[in-house]
Amino acid sequence: MLMQNIWILIPAYNEAVAIGPVISNLKKHGYSHVLVVDDGSRDDTAAVARTAGAEVLEHLINRGQGGALQTGINYLSEEYSPEIIITFDADGQHRPEDIAALIRPIQDDQSDIVLGSRFLDPTSEIPPLRLFILKLGILFTNIVSHIRLTDTHNGLRAMNQKAYQAIRITHRGMEHASDIIDEITRKNLRYTECPVTVIYSDYSKAKGQSSIGFIKMGCKLLLRKLM
Repeated sequence: MLMQNIWILIPAYNEAVAIGPVISNLKKHGYSHVLVVDDGSRDDTAAVARTAGAEVLEHLINRGQGGALQTGINYLSEEYSPEIIITFDADGQHRPEDIAALIRPIQDDQSDIVLGSRFLDPTSEIPPLRLFILKLGILFTNIVSHIRLTDTHNGLRAMNQKAYQAIRITHRGMEHASDIIDEITRKNLRYTECPVTVIYSDYSKAKGQSSIGFIKMGCKLLLRKLM
């Protein structure tokens, strides 16, 4: 499979411990084009990412994961015009092994954007409380966004040129996932879901969004919809 027109986009904040192995693992699987957007980290995330072989952009201040993704999409669109951009988490939750299946519907011209779903893969061992919160989030997003998905806050996704040039992420924080879903319907993009495994290590669970954070995010999104 030709990889030269595929870019992996990784937003990262204080991920010096995990980012090196994540990049090395991607390269081991043939994904040589990796862009890390260091979102104002207070540690050595940017230096570690460069040493591991990634191209790195640095925010001077923390703008949130949504802001980091939009910075990366804008840069890649202007500099490289990739056939596909894959968004990938910096904490080791995602597997390079899932990328081939993720991009196949785009390569077959069946979808503009492919969303990874941990709920279509029985090997994702989701902690019970996180499962409950995620299920609530899925129900909420499907209702307010008028779209039917099995996983609405998974950072592993693939976009073709039409999708990444059309999508505008307005939320800086974790709410950006809902922005992307809203843009799918607003811009009439073809979409599908793909089973992916999410790895819940002690490190990724400690770094991830808290349950209270998910609830606050849902309230903010609901207020935005009502207004």
